[in-house]
Amino acid sequence: MKILIVDDQELVLLSLEKYLSDLGYEVSCANNMSDAITLYDELQPSLVISDINMPVLPNSKDTFRSLDYIKEMSGLEIVKYIKVIKKHSVPVMLLSGNYDDSVILKGFALGADDYMKKPLSLDEIANRIAKLIGVHDKKEKGNDDSYRLIQKKCIGVVIPFYDLKQEFFKRDYAKIIHTNLGYHFCFINLGDSNNLEDLEELMVGNEERISLYNCGDSIQLSEAVRLGALHLAKNKQFDFIGFINPDLEVAFKDFDDMVKTISNSSLKFVSCARPTALAIKNGIDILITKGIDFLIRKTLKIELHDALCGAKIMSKEVIEKTFIEKFMTNETFDLEILMRMKKIYGVDKLGDIVYEQPLKRWMSCNNSKVSAVTAIRNFVQIGQIALHYK
Repeated sequence: MKILIVDDQELVLLSLEKYLSDLGYEVSCANNMSDAITLYDELQPSLVISDINMPVLPNSKDTFRSLDYIKEMSGLEIVKYIKVIKKHSVPVMLLSGNYDDSVILKGFALGADDYMKKPLSLDEIANRIAKLIGVHDKKEKGNDDSYRLIQKKCIGVVIPFYDLKQEFFKRDYAKIIHTNLGYHFCFINLGDSNNLEDLEELMVGNEERISLYNCGDSIQLSEAVRLGALHLAKNKQFDFIGFINPDLEVAFKDFDDMVKTISNSSLKFVSCARPTALAIKNGIDILITKGIDFLIRKTLKIELHDALCGAKIMSKEVIEKTFIEKFMTNETFDLEILMRMKKIYGVDKLGDIVYEQPLKRWMSCNNSKVSAVTAIRNFVQIGQIALHYK
């Protein structure tokens, strides 16, 4: 049985193609409507699975005439082509992160047979396919397929590391990559020339979801994050890009919650905030941290309580507008990103597009203390930023 998958996000295409091929289906893929229609005519598939929000290439706009109400949702064009123009009975399943009921109704009005909202599990997709065209007997589904998710959006994450063994100890990347199919993790080496075997082993078969980006020798954290983010921003499939500081022992589930927050809103930037009561026990550390946060709030003029907590997720627009120039500072570059956003969007809008989300699952408190030397550097760097971006 042949299945045609249509989606403009490579991570989705590759994940579905591999999974359904392993189940025994003959799978073909297209990342735009022009190629999708060409492949449909050539292959005559048993089922078409298409995302709603799809690009139509410039040279394909005159291939067929659009209905007025689907010009902005070209994924519905494949439904129209199969059901209205060709008058075929081939089932069409639509996928989308769009929760607008009117979009769903338009798809069904054209003749779509099924609709699934992202995020969705591979297990659920297999069950829906089985109902539409039957089960292939080549291979049974895996026991963990219900936990393997295709996210609503595709996310690129920069992971700088000093010690890869420690980074892998903090987060089980093998499990994370296996179960979260909408993520690509870009690792950047900050000085660990050894112990790369685990990463290289993990990359085998996962090249579309994990990479090692070489920024050169003796690179600082801020520059590694900047170059890594710009590198990921060149890839059109990523909706959002983030980073996790190597000193921050945050659970991946917390980061995924931040992604859900920005995906379901008009926000452009989401930062995390550490649970102070759990992370900081010493009274002096509390005073230092509160002093730093007070200065940051006065500088930004918006309410943030842990702006230097190094886990962030942002739109590609923010990357493209604020990461072009090298950051002045290393330990407080998070603040520089926000100051550049303030200059671009204005302080009033900044408060509407920036959100601070408390962490729920603090893994460890060992790296949360601020030493006196680090505190002094932070105070000095905040002052430099305030003067430079005023």
